[in-house]
Amino acid sequence: MESTPQVVIVGGGLAGLVTARHLAGGGVDVTLLEARETVGGRVRTTERDGYRFDRGFQVLFTAYPAVRRELDLEALDLRPFSPGATIAKPNHRSTLSDPLREPRTALDTLFNPDITLGDKHRVLSLWRDLRGRDPAAVFAGDRDDADTTIAQFLRERGFSEQFLENFIGPFYGGITLDRTLGTSSRVFEYTFGALASGSIAVPAAGMEAIPTQLADHARTEGATLETGLEVESVESEDGGAVVTGVTDGDATEYEADAVVVATDPPTAAALTDVTGIPTDSQACVTQYYRLPGLTEFENDRRLLLNATAEGPNHVVPHSAVAPEYAPDDETLLSATYLGEREESDEELEDLTRETLASWYPERVFDGLERLHTDRIDFAQFSQPPGIYEQLPDVRDPDGPVYLAGDYTRWSSIQGAMESGRQAAQAVLEDLSG
Repeated sequence: MESTPQVVIVGGGLAGLVTARHLAGGGVDVTLLEARETVGGRVRTTERDGYRFDRGFQVLFTAYPAVRRELDLEALDLRPFSPGATIAKPNHRSTLSDPLREPRTALDTLFNPDITLGDKHRVLSLWRDLRGRDPAAVFAGDRDDADTTIAQFLRERGFSEQFLENFIGPFYGGITLDRTLGTSSRVFEYTFGALASGSIAVPAAGMEAIPTQLADHARTEGATLETGLEVESVESEDGGAVVTGVTDGDATEYEADAVVVATDPPTAAALTDVTGIPTDSQACVTQYYRLPGLTEFENDRRLLLNATAEGPNHVVPHSAVAPEYAPDDETLLSATYLGEREESDEELEDLTRETLASWYPERVFDGLERLHTDRIDFAQFSQPPGIYEQLPDVRDPDGPVYLAGDYTRWSSIQGAMESGRQAAQAVLEDLSG
């Protein structure tokens, strides 16, 4: 009687958890090792004093195919953002929305002075063209058209510099952490299409509810999840592999028929010696603040985009979107700054207060209080044009070692979850062959 194949997964982020679920569901004996005490990787939520602070500005695109396949969206109790955004600058705010979804905003959007009428028509045309695009087709390496930057992609389609500076720059600064719009246009094509056919939202319990649900799915299929164990090495040996991990200074070895490395890109590169793993990164700083009482903004559940170069890239009204993120009768906001900022936490707090006061001169923000700061050096891997043809394959490591991570697809929740499924399929195919 043949023994059940043993597979070890290194890393308990979204990719590793999806890999564990599909491998266990395929009849494999799966052990997942995570260095932290909780799973989730870069998708985490800190709870303190009745507040919820996601690790940086993170949202779930409900139209992503992997999201719909791997998650029970109803069970996540999602809180959607309103479509569009509020464009803000000193003494000025304007609304840009989807009048088809929010008819009450039609006039505000139609007469928005920050976006030309021609740009509004071009937006509608792009929505029609990009809605429901297959991600495999968008990121395929054999496309006839050349990959370019988001800025060039939009300029070639006639969009004005005003549109790029006032809306697309800060909006995609929030998505790609690159306000210069130098990121690959493939990211824009796919995410813009996803926005046209779905929404962005957060779970009522915070973004960590996503890996928590994925972990439950993996355990239900029979996977074992071990936390608090840091993996130091992965070595191919006698047709199998050996993983060495350390807990409280004590080393433990795991022998396996196959190993899936599902860590962050720098750790994966160190463990596997695969040179194609991208290690250049985009950084950001996100601060959370409270305002006493319930402060209403006219943007309702929309992002506040900074149309100027000074201050945060965008501000999020968290308690308006998800009241569960804050205690009753409290307002929770966050501000995200792009890059590795040299300013102290206190200086960034002052800059956010000054920025809000310039946007809302009729209000007083003296009561703004900083609650939490996340300085994230590796929020995403950098995605310049042409990078997708250079990303590693799940089978690139030597021996029975595989990769699972968004860096095998593209930097997103969609990329991470899809990579987990692809890695599991590769392992199951090779073990059965």
